[in-house]
Amino acid sequence: MRWLDAVTGRRRQAANDLDALFLVPSAAITLETAAGFTPTGVGSVCYRSAGGAAFDRTQDEITRLIDDDPDTPDVAVTRDEFGFTWLVVQGDPSDMAGLCTDLHAVNTLLEEQGFAGGLLCSMVGFSGHERRFGLVYLYKQGTFYAFAPTGPHQRDNLTEIAVRDQLAAELPMERDMQRWLALWDAPGL
Repeated sequence: MRWLDAVTGRRRQAANDLDALFLVPSAAITLETAAGFTPTGVGSVCYRSAGGAAFDRTQDEITRLIDDDPDTPDVAVTRDEFGFTWLVVQGDPSDMAGLCTDLHAVNTLLEEQGFAGGLLCSMVGFSGHERRFGLVYLYKQGTFYAFAPTGPHQRDNLTEIAVRDQLAAELPMERDMQRWLALWDAPGL
């Protein structure tokens, strides 16, 4: 912490490391063996759309990149009730590496085209024991947390904390629970 940050009470944000998404496949193995949660094969990237032709071209390029290969997963672009755009990738649950590569590519292309300021999070879905949760990567923090909805505006905090504790050695987990955003009705969850 720098001296001025200490005086003003500010903290530096953690550096974003999109390559942390490539750690999710090994974390998925841990979740399956330790807790019985399996990947659903669905992942998504949430971002704030920008206006203009450049953004539209970039979004079209991203969906074309993933959709062009017949062996790649299905892609859908949706908007939530808060106006955020979700690019949802539906693939084979056994191909976590491919899913994470696709999510990484979406984030990277948006970054490279100058839209990094609009990136919010990426999410990979898991289910098991009649429960489901999303492993959420906070773009601006460079950390993960679990979001486990149980009903309309209800969440399973015990599952979220258990996932955090199980993956603490494998992923950079978000310790500040105030940053564990509730992603109600998130596409792909």
